[in-house]
Amino acid sequence: MTSASVALERQGVLRRATHLTPGIALAGVVAMAATFVSTMHGGPQFLYALFFGVAFHYLSQDVKAKPGIDFCSRGVLRLGVGLLGARITAAQIAGLGWSTALIVIAAVVTTLMCGVLLGRKLGLTRAQSVLSGGAVAICGASAALAISAVLPREKEGDRFTLMVVVTVTVLSTLAMVIYPLIAQLLHLSPALAGLFIGGTIHDVAQVVGAGYTLGHEAGDYATIVKLFRVAMLTVVVVVVSSAFKKQRERAQAQHATGRAPARQALVPWFLWLFVAMVAVNSLNLMSPMVLNGINDASRACLVLAISALGIKTSFAQLARAGWKPFVLLAVETVWMAAFVLAAVMLRPA
Repeated sequence: MTSASVALERQGVLRRATHLTPGIALAGVVAMAATFVSTMHGGPQFLYALFFGVAFHYLSQDVKAKPGIDFCSRGVLRLGVGLLGARITAAQIAGLGWSTALIVIAAVVTTLMCGVLLGRKLGLTRAQSVLSGGAVAICGASAALAISAVLPREKEGDRFTLMVVVTVTVLSTLAMVIYPLIAQLLHLSPALAGLFIGGTIHDVAQVVGAGYTLGHEAGDYATIVKLFRVAMLTVVVVVVSSAFKKQRERAQAQHATGRAPARQALVPWFLWLFVAMVAVNSLNLMSPMVLNGINDASRACLVLAISALGIKTSFAQLARAGWKPFVLLAVETVWMAAFVLAAVMLRPA
């Protein structure tokens, strides 16, 4: 490569960075504000980021800000999901035992099926039904963002994703308060209470909060069960990516302007990163300090992505989503809780 070509390449990278900087900076300020409020006063960081971002919706079509906002809502999102794998080890999953694993797998699969069947009855698209079911079944907002990354681009796709993030976060917060009370009312043992909490609540943070209100043993078990659900994100996203591959390529072809669309990989790069992080963590190849840094980086990327998605939507747009998605998510949540609770009650302590 000649010095002239290197100089041109550097100029291209610099122009690209300059092009993205305003939007990334805007999303970054929103993300930092959400993090500050969450740290100082408590509450869901993702939800704050979403609502703060909505306040800046008027900048979503700004010529300078739009490229960086789009980059955060897609590229940064994928990176954050890939780094989630640093939370999980193979030993944690193996330590659950086959009966617990089967209960969790059955709960995830039936919740996804419930979402698809009920979504069809409500007149929602197949992609919307899968997105809502995956968010409830796996890990709330993080799963919604990961699954949306491999779904075909739809006209109302971003708005529906934001609606799912808002609703699933609210439902997860309610579950954090209600489910420990149910566990205490039924006098569940720490292991069974941990299985119920970890196998049903949507977001990791709320699982931790609910689990440790019942004691250290219940909290530990709930966290491991929840991380097993998070690990299933890889399988679910690969299945969704495969199921929607042709539809996704058609949608990309419609957005292409005079050029052949690139073929979509069956397994997106961020899932390979996810698997690699699980492997590295399982083999103890990184110090706890490095792993904590990766987990913080993953969280920061997801908050930045949700801030950007919030900027791209508005309350009026969320209201136009109608009542059907809210009903779908609520029914999926109740189904998963009832399924796991029934399995817990039938299982010996």
